[in-house]
Amino acid sequence: MINCQTKKFNQHLILNCVNKNIVILRRFLTNKNKIMTKSFIFSMLFAVTGFTVFAGGYQVRLQGNKNTGMGLTGTALNLGSSSIFYNPGALALMKDKMDFSVGASGILSRITFEKSGSNYQAETENPMSTPFYLYGAGRIADRWTVGLGVYTPYGSTSKWNDDWAGKLLIQNISLKAIFVQPTVSFKVNDQIGIGAGFVYAFGDVKLAKGLNYGPGTGAVLEGKTSSMGYNLGAYYTPCEGVAIGLNYRSKVMAKVEGGDATFTVPGSIHGLVPATNKFSATLPMPANLDFGVSYQTTEKLLLTLEVGYVMWGVYDTLSFEFEQSGSVLNSKNPRNFKNVLVPRIGMEYKFNDMLTFRAGGYYDPSPTDEMYFTPETVSLNNICFTLGLSIEPTEKLSIDLSYLQVNGMKAEKSYAPANFAGTYKSAAYIPGIGVSYHF
Repeated sequence: MINCQTKKFNQHLILNCVNKNIVILRRFLTNKNKIMTKSFIFSMLFAVTGFTVFAGGYQVRLQGNKNTGMGLTGTALNLGSSSIFYNPGALALMKDKMDFSVGASGILSRITFEKSGSNYQAETENPMSTPFYLYGAGRIADRWTVGLGVYTPYGSTSKWNDDWAGKLLIQNISLKAIFVQPTVSFKVNDQIGIGAGFVYAFGDVKLAKGLNYGPGTGAVLEGKTSSMGYNLGAYYTPCEGVAIGLNYRSKVMAKVEGGDATFTVPGSIHGLVPATNKFSATLPMPANLDFGVSYQTTEKLLLTLEVGYVMWGVYDTLSFEFEQSGSVLNSKNPRNFKNVLVPRIGMEYKFNDMLTFRAGGYYDPSPTDEMYFTPETVSLNNICFTLGLSIEPTEKLSIDLSYLQVNGMKAEKSYAPANFAGTYKSAAYIPGIGVSYHF
């Protein structure tokens, strides 16, 4: 979304104990707690960085309903203010002087799990998540266009039953993240546009999991994060009906500082694991390089093809630091994610001045390491299909509908450090609606 180390605590913790029986008990409880605490900390990291149950890795491209309907494409499309996210270079060549759009999607997701070597089955009870976007862009001079985007590329909720077989790894995750991007775009000439946006991201997360100390024991982590990045794009129309786009979204190293950790554990180990604690972590979000081509084959039919290169390789190690009992709780956990290619295809067919139909699809491979697959981040290889429809009651107003279906390919996976293995299957059904206005 694990390499949870289970080494014994430093010998000086044992020597500090006075009574031999207390020493033995403390070592036993401490080792157990360290195993579960590190597993829990790792679970927190996945939540903060926004893993979702419907995407390979933890990216969400539901940043424009027109784009969603066309297979989440947009690098080589000029669909108005949604280019703030998909390709800032296209803004300078948008057809209208002003363009505004707002929309949201409802994520209805489900994950099923079958434990290896048994008949045990479990299923998530995820509430609906609602990512949204808000864009506004306007031409301020013949060659200059500016815009502002507010969108949610990371954010989801995943909830397993509190008593399910993997409760020691995760029970539930809730993440909210908002990106704010002021953008400027420059028209080099009638064929070329370039653009750049500054990204400020902020959000919060809450995660809960069980601990192996009997009924009612568990841990909760809550934290806030903020970070910065940028978005660069170039858009080129070499001839009538053909467009080429290139977009680079930088990696974002989000920092969580002073997060709250609360542990419900037996009083006998509070000296080693305080009931309340503070933690810090640095959370990587990978860079993206997207390349696309679109072709207006007829006045009615538009086709587009693009490839995204997601640089998950930045996600190699996770590090955490705690204020109290730092030498015991601090950890570095290798992740070994791999970079992946995501091919996408989309089409748009304009029936008449009022109705436009869209469809598309893409393949989203999982970047995860086979040794560290966890139920916090059920990231399977996904085959995805999309549909879209725009209704234009006037020349200036468009009501944009979209639907995305994600089918996670059933696979047997394992989390080696905890010897937790089973077969996962995931699916998500995501309707969306938006409104666009231009003049």
